[in-house]
Amino acid sequence: MELKKILCDLKDLKAKGNLDIDITNISSNSQEIKENGMFIAIKGFETDGHKYIADAIKNGAIAVMIEEGVNFKSLNIPENITVIMSKNTRYAQAICGCNFYDDPSKKLKLVGITGTKGKTTTTFMIKSILEKQGKKVGLIGTIATYIGDKKIEDSDRTTPESIKLQKILAQMVKEKVEVVIMEVSSQSLKLDRVAGCDFDIGVFTNFSEDHISPKEHPDMQDYFESKLKLFDMCKLAFVNVDDIYGLKVSKLNNGCEMHTYGIDNHSELLAKDITITNSYVDFKVKLGIKNERVKIGIPGRFSVYNALAAISVAQKLGATTDSIKEALLEVKIPGRSELVDNKKELVIMIDYAHSPESLENILSAVKTYTKGKVISVFGCGGDRDSGKRSVMGEISGKIADYTIITSDNPRTENPEQIVNEIEQGIKKTNGKYICIVDRVEAIKHAISIATKRDIIVLAGKGHEPYQEINNVKYPFDERIIVKQIIDEMK
Repeated sequence: MELKKILCDLKDLKAKGNLDIDITNISSNSQEIKENGMFIAIKGFETDGHKYIADAIKNGAIAVMIEEGVNFKSLNIPENITVIMSKNTRYAQAICGCNFYDDPSKKLKLVGITGTKGKTTTTFMIKSILEKQGKKVGLIGTIATYIGDKKIEDSDRTTPESIKLQKILAQMVKEKVEVVIMEVSSQSLKLDRVAGCDFDIGVFTNFSEDHISPKEHPDMQDYFESKLKLFDMCKLAFVNVDDIYGLKVSKLNNGCEMHTYGIDNHSELLAKDITITNSYVDFKVKLGIKNERVKIGIPGRFSVYNALAAISVAQKLGATTDSIKEALLEVKIPGRSELVDNKKELVIMIDYAHSPESLENILSAVKTYTKGKVISVFGCGGDRDSGKRSVMGEISGKIADYTIITSDNPRTENPEQIVNEIEQGIKKTNGKYICIVDRVEAIKHAISIATKRDIIVLAGKGHEPYQEINNVKYPFDERIIVKQIIDEMK
């Protein structure tokens, strides 16, 4: 594609060199650049892409995009290389990606889901309903990228980088996908990963403290304002108005058509007469012109909210009552309230809960129906919001009957220090607990003390098949680990 076409719709650019050259590949990773490529230099949190311009040129870059403010002379870019200067190379990268892949989002129905919790479950619910309706659906999110039943790849982040995202969407267009359901993280909105995407529908699930750290959001205001960007990019939105921040979103006057769902507050789609058991939740809701009972095999009040969001989107996209009811009854989401079959017939639940509110939700939910003890096993990730650690310790101490504080993706931090910070919170309660830094040993201890009347909640990792320590991801699938521990006990 001609370089000038790739740069279309970008304003305030400065250029040096030939813009009529043909570009065959673009990337902000110098290692991915091939012959006749364009390298986009981005100042990241840990490294500056401008340091890798020479590597990109060596690999075949014939054009380089740099950010305004860098010392151009110090870059020593050869005279035969076309140079483009942009005020914001992150944003420019996203628009270049859209252009390079021929704006794939405009050829699909694109649904974006944002919120602190519930994004993954809601995307899987919508996908299941629409597939029951006979549509071909793509899904992009925290767990993996799917086209129909085919897993394209596991995810290393909730929302891919912009060029990769456009490449995925282009593949979905090629494979005749009709609807794409995408988790849209606050980081992807803040860092312009989804800039240029044409969202047909947006969803706001809820908002609570999470992702506050030097590498994410400095404060809650920045976190919330980042999420709001989605609703400047979509034509229509469905919002949970039981959430105080959801109420704020629903009152935005930005040209996006707002619709509401909820349980407690007045809303257009309202759940009533809710029943929650240890294996399912069901409730009454208006589907089409009739009130119908909907049953979901994922217990907890939060499942009702996720289902309401899914129903809202699915009905807008033409799903029938039968498709909605059948799909929600059958839907399973990896690592979300996932029960692990085992030889000891213990109740062991894996859940991705890794924020104070999500941990409180899952422990409160299982507490209502567990006849024995609630055994909570959790830790907190390193290089992330350290302020939530003691809060989560206090929550587990108040709700669980026994807590095992352990490690969870310590990344570059000392895992013992993270465990100590969590312990400061649980000490404020009368909750019984033990600290076992090694997560395998922590799970083994939980299994050794549990009876069939109890429930073990392994919180935090969910679908993740790894443990990240010092920038290395080691295999760590809790389903496999549970099986191995129990086999060894036998």
